[in-house]
Amino acid sequence: QVQVVESGGGLVQPGGSLRLSCSASGSIFATFEMAWYRQAPGKQRELVANILSYGRGKYGDSVKGRFTISGDNDNNTVTLQMNSLNVEDTAVYYCNFVTSRGDFWGQGTQVTVSS
Repeated sequence: QVQVVESGGGLVQPGGSLRLSCSASGSIFATFEMAWYRQAPGKQRELVANILSYGRGKYGDSVKGRFTISGDNDNNTVTLQMNSLNVEDTAVYYCNFVTSRGDFWGQGTQVTVSS
C-alpha cells in the first residue's frame, strides 16, 4: 500500500514565499514522474510543475520563474518552492506520483495569498 503525505501551505501575503513538500511511502518499485497540481475554487485542476525521473522540472506558464520543483527519486519526495506569490496562486495544491504501481495523490494543502 502506498501513502502520500503533503506538508506546507498556509496563508501568505502577496510577494511572499512558501514551500510545499510531499513524500510517498510503501511498495513503490519505480517512480517515473512527480508533479504538483492546483485547483482554485470554480476552476479545473491544472498542472503547476512536473519533473521526470532524474530530469529537469517543467512549469506552467503562470508560475515560470517563480516556482521551483525538486524531486528526490531515491526517497520519493518532491518539493515546490513558491516565490513572489500573488493572489492568483490561491488554490489547493496536490502532489502526484506516477509510479510502476500506478498514480498516487496527496490529500491536498491549501495555499492562500492575501493581504
